[in-house]
Amino acid sequence: MGFIGLIMLLTFRLLFKGQELSDIIKDLKNADDKWLLAGLGLTFCFVAGESCIIHFLLRVCRQKVKLTSCLKYSFIGFFFSYITPSSSGGQPAQMYYMKKDGVKIGFSSLIMLLVTIAYKSVLVILGLILLIFNFDAISEHGDRLAFLITLGFVLNIAFIAGLAFIVARPDWARRAGITILNKLTDWKIVKEKNHEKLVEKINRICDTYVIGSKYVKENAVTVAKVFVMTLMQRLCLFAVTWVIYKSYGLSGVSFYDIVTMQVMIAIAVEMLPLPGAAGVTEGSFMLVFGAIFGEGYVKPALLLSRGLTFYAVLIVGGIVTFIAHLKVMRSDKQLNIPRD
Repeated sequence: MGFIGLIMLLTFRLLFKGQELSDIIKDLKNADDKWLLAGLGLTFCFVAGESCIIHFLLRVCRQKVKLTSCLKYSFIGFFFSYITPSSSGGQPAQMYYMKKDGVKIGFSSLIMLLVTIAYKSVLVILGLILLIFNFDAISEHGDRLAFLITLGFVLNIAFIAGLAFIVARPDWARRAGITILNKLTDWKIVKEKNHEKLVEKINRICDTYVIGSKYVKENAVTVAKVFVMTLMQRLCLFAVTWVIYKSYGLSGVSFYDIVTMQVMIAIAVEMLPLPGAAGVTEGSFMLVFGAIFGEGYVKPALLLSRGLTFYAVLIVGGIVTFIAHLKVMRSDKQLNIPRD
């Protein structure tokens, strides 16, 4: 959080150097509130979209969890993803709170793996399609991001391939887990007396994982539905920039081109080892959308875009995480109360 705050401060000081705060606020107020409300709605749909996917997959795995609980998992997931490098903290946090709600960790790990594969795959597939069919727009507005876009494609494809391999060979997770445990025991990090108990736990988790993985692989329709739902979810977020564009009464650049460039920015920055891709996202936005919004609107548009798609989710996610953890602590405390 401190790192994000520091990067945000340095980035905005650099971007708005020489401008008065009153002028920045005035530029923000020029945006149409109705369009901004629509942008906020799209951001909520983005978060809620993941909730629906998690809820759907939990039902597939015959785990009874309320949709509101899934919304909690999504906000928690995005909060931890936004404050950790390469969004690496989101899924473990979601699995932790699912476990507290009684979801077996084998199922939660499988579900989060499928969600991650779909989330990354949809981005790459959408990016490749747009690269082919809207290359002129990418060439015109994204030429200065060519290196980052190329690197982003390579990193995302490699990441997806690794995850897909785990789904295809779930027993590798078992062998890897036991091998790591053996090494930790040899190095005295794990106590010898706990070794067998932990091996049994790994086997128990992986047995559940294998059952769930087999079930999903035998239901191609389920996977297809997840991909379609993920496509709709991601488009909600990519469309926010177009909503901001319309909030300033601008025209001349199509919804198609703006979404295309937002997809390219996502590909360029999502895999970089920076919490929330802070700094690089703002810089990429300025480079790509400078000509689209124009010099007078690109900076307030950047503030609104990051405010709606990043900081609003970060703040709400932090509040949800805080409340959820208070409930977990209270529940754990009640369970440990000694009885007569």
